[in-house]
Amino acid sequence: MAKSKQYYIRKAHRYLGVLLGLQFLLWTISGLYFSWTNIDEIHGDLQHKHTPHLSAAANFISPAIVIDHLAEKADSINKLEVVNILQQPFYSISYFSSSQLKTVIADAETGQIRQAITKEEAIKIAAESFNGLPAQPIVEYITTIGKHDEYREKPLPAWKITFQHESNTNIYVAAQTGKVETFRNAKWRTFDLLWMFHTMDYKGRDNINNWVLRAFSIFGIITVISGFALFFVISKRFKKRRITG
Repeated sequence: MAKSKQYYIRKAHRYLGVLLGLQFLLWTISGLYFSWTNIDEIHGDLQHKHTPHLSAAANFISPAIVIDHLAEKADSINKLEVVNILQQPFYSISYFSSSQLKTVIADAETGQIRQAITKEEAIKIAAESFNGLPAQPIVEYITTIGKHDEYREKPLPAWKITFQHESNTNIYVAAQTGKVETFRNAKWRTFDLLWMFHTMDYKGRDNINNWVLRAFSIFGIITVISGFALFFVISKRFKKRRITG
């Protein structure tokens, strides 16, 4: 006996429902977490203490003097900014050399180019920006990261400083500039894991244009359409039965 149209629609709807059900559950759980969690806590703003501004009385020299020192190395200047390293003004200059982007730090009062941030300086910088008791720091020097690393898409190398605190916060200080790049705490890590499930980017977590998400979105639409189709097919049969009865 030939299978009815209702049979095939019902079967397609059932298997699509099983396939998408788990993902819909993950979307819902992650969405609830995003909407019910304080985004400032996730960003680590509660642990981030803003350091005092630089004094305007500092005797700044012209950054052109520093740039002249880079004339033989630099093909072009990408960005120049004043940075605060332990309450001392420095010029951070990023430039292109043979198509490679490089960065140097120079004393804004003397023009002398300085070396990268040391371990001791990184601890002081992290402690200065940490709104808590900076006790018993655990320090790690990072030169490479993976696609799922919490410090992804940030400047390398960097110092990772972890103080003993209930938030389990990691503070990342760029070794080249001395800038506190980001705070990462336990709530952010939960957010990041759920964000991966939400975007379905299981390689890098941040690409919302991946084909897995696109495919499941299409399957979701097909599932809804098949549900409507099944409803109308069943309703049509029900009407026929009422008429013939």
